[in-house]
Amino acid sequence: MAENENAAATPNAAATPAEGAGQEDGGGAAAPQQAAPEEITYHAVEKDGQVTAIWEMQGRKHLRTIDPRSRQGQEILRLYTAEHGE
Repeated sequence: MAENENAAATPNAAATPAEGAGQEDGGGAAAPQQAAPEEITYHAVEKDGQVTAIWEMQGRKHLRTIDPRSRQGQEILRLYTAEHGE
């Protein structure tokens, strides 16, 4: 699983709305289909061997920064370290 070191840390990727949900206009015609969104990944920012931030990314776009001390940050780090045996 070395191809995507962040693959295990994508628990929120399923939280996005289902494709096609709410894409019809009032006239019943379907809205144009959009390209599938890129996978959401998480990147640890380290300084002096400590994780100082977690970046949530979609492709090359930075979505938000997560505090590694927060409940969600701890969960992301726990999932990553459990998968990689560190």
